[in-house]
Amino acid sequence: MDPLPEEPRSGRWLQTVAFVASAALAAGTLRFAWHQPLLAAAGLGGFLAFVGSRWLARRRLRRLLRSGNVQSVLARWAPSFTRIAHPATMAPLMTATAFAAYGWVGQARAAMATAERGPAWEAALEHRLFLEAILLTFEGDRDSALEQAARLERLPLPPRRGALRDRVVLLRIAVGALARAFAHQSKDGDRERLEQASEASPLVFWAMRYAAAVIAVDHGDRQRAMTLLASAPAWPTESIFRTFHDEIVAQLAA
Repeated sequence: MDPLPEEPRSGRWLQTVAFVASAALAAGTLRFAWHQPLLAAAGLGGFLAFVGSRWLARRRLRRLLRSGNVQSVLARWAPSFTRIAHPATMAPLMTATAFAAYGWVGQARAAMATAERGPAWEAALEHRLFLEAILLTFEGDRDSALEQAARLERLPLPPRRGALRDRVVLLRIAVGALARAFAHQSKDGDRERLEQASEASPLVFWAMRYAAAVIAVDHGDRQRAMTLLASAPAWPTESIFRTFHDEIVAQLAA
């Protein structure tokens, strides 16, 4: 299970239907293009409008996830919480994921504490290890964070190869790289993996960018660290990212 979907899972089947519909529309447009140019033009216009609206929607979502505004993200997710399977367990876990992704450690812990224990809790092991590794890293418990990240990487992978499996692998590796970065034990390629994960999953964009910036500072790459944090939002006091940002900026200034 990918613990960090960009969109609610309940809407994924609509994406499949929309894709099939858009493909059918494109085929119809080509068929009638020669004999019915006006109809073809109308169909093409409708198709382009559909594609454009989807592109704009995804762009707005990515902008929201990168904004650092956890309350807005939770407001966007809230309608889906009552529709997901096992909401008593999964809704608190998703809430904790949002808080953790933006550095609100105490709020993430509080949300996790309200999750109902049971079969769904046990089944969400990957999700929980993901959260634990990130939260322990931000709390400064580096050894425990590295241990949880290692457990996450050892979990079985989805049986089918494809985009989902690739994304799961990338996020698992990136969580390990994040834990190593804050423990100042980074390995070759960790910074590149963190930057790749930040682009692949906008929700963890800033968590991965700050870890990558720590590695850049450790390696004396001042320019890269500045670039990674150039568009960072003004973090509230509830977020540990405010402390991270101030410390990194101070080191760069020194």
